[in-house]
Amino acid sequence: MRILLLGSGGREHALAWKLNQSVWTNPLYIAPGNPGTAKCGINVQLDISDFDEIRKFCIDEKIDMVIAGPEEPLVNGLYDYFKATEELQQIYFIGPSKAGAQLEGSKAFAKAFMYRHNIPTAKFKEFTIDNYEDGLRYLQQHPLPIVLKADGLAAGKGVVICQSYVEAIAEFELMIQQAKFGEASKKVVVEDFLPGIELSVFAITDGRNYLILPEAKDYKRIGEGDKGLMTGGMGAVSPVPFATPGFMHKVEERIIKPTINGLFKEGIEYTGFIFFGLISVNGDPYVIEYNCRLGDPETEVVIPRLETDLVGLCIAATQKELDKAELRVDKRAAATIVATSRGYPTGYEKGYEITGLDGRFGKQSLIFHAGTKEDEKKIVTNGGRVFCVTSFGEDIEDAVNTSLDILDHINFDGIYYRADIGFEFKKTPNL
Repeated sequence: MRILLLGSGGREHALAWKLNQSVWTNPLYIAPGNPGTAKCGINVQLDISDFDEIRKFCIDEKIDMVIAGPEEPLVNGLYDYFKATEELQQIYFIGPSKAGAQLEGSKAFAKAFMYRHNIPTAKFKEFTIDNYEDGLRYLQQHPLPIVLKADGLAAGKGVVICQSYVEAIAEFELMIQQAKFGEASKKVVVEDFLPGIELSVFAITDGRNYLILPEAKDYKRIGEGDKGLMTGGMGAVSPVPFATPGFMHKVEERIIKPTINGLFKEGIEYTGFIFFGLISVNGDPYVIEYNCRLGDPETEVVIPRLETDLVGLCIAATQKELDKAELRVDKRAAATIVATSRGYPTGYEKGYEITGLDGRFGKQSLIFHAGTKEDEKKIVTNGGRVFCVTSFGEDIEDAVNTSLDILDHINFDGIYYRADIGFEFKKTPNL
């Protein structure tokens, strides 16, 4: 099966690594990919926002399956483009329709969807420039802390938790009046703050049936102890110790089933992955957000734990036969730690040589490239999140320690990573 995977980050490297193991895969193309994905398949220089360019490549290379890694082409309607183009209609496509992708593309749409289907989530109101003054009054009367969310896509950075009214009003102004997140913050969703502990749950669906993949917990803030600015993710662990069978039963019955059934009832085409960003409040799950694809860096621990053939799962999803598929998961824990460039998540420089990537790290560890590129046969930094180290272990602490040991042998100018990933779940605190 000739497969095209879209994307270039750590998520896509993890997916490429897994797809390359399938008996179905021959060959695997990654667009545009990175130096890590080049070892799993063939990188091709396609602009994934240029649908016509993707169409031409798929026709020329007789592609059988397309898997969309990032959210942007999905939110912009790549699935719909394929289904409306005669030469592309028979290609298996993993990713939702434009309407389905609105679960991620619009926070306001997602909240309204949850309300329609009685899916537990925080109370909210939405504001634009048209009712800006109403928003200011609402903020001044709202209990602290206050959660502000840019309605559209903001690369995982469009959420601000405000601890004071001064901060909330200032951020509200920055978002709406000064376009802090561009078009994404023309509309702002104001939510109640939910106290609890977060986790990520993933499902693959064919539109009616679904399978729940291993859950994970990621760490968004730049500083240890979950302090500092929000990032795209500094690391993740899987499984999540508090995600007991009882808790996951609540997740499935209260959140996953109503979501899949709601999409079907509303006639929204959805074939692919759904990310449920959840928070446990006194043992009860609430939805913080949906994503219309796998998370990053959670993919880098979820996919390595998946023992089932991923291409086989994708075929079953496109054939509406996921009810006949079976999921097998590695019982070991996995932890990934992200290495970032100095200055991330604000300003940072690129082009620093990375040394130590070719070390022998054993079968229990994997390195997934994200912001890297090849420059004169050297691998250099090319982004804020540069690469991550994923390791297996008997438990989370063991997996984290193995990844930290490997990071000791890899270096570039300005390398930074959090040494406390999974800190809540370690037997011995303060590693």
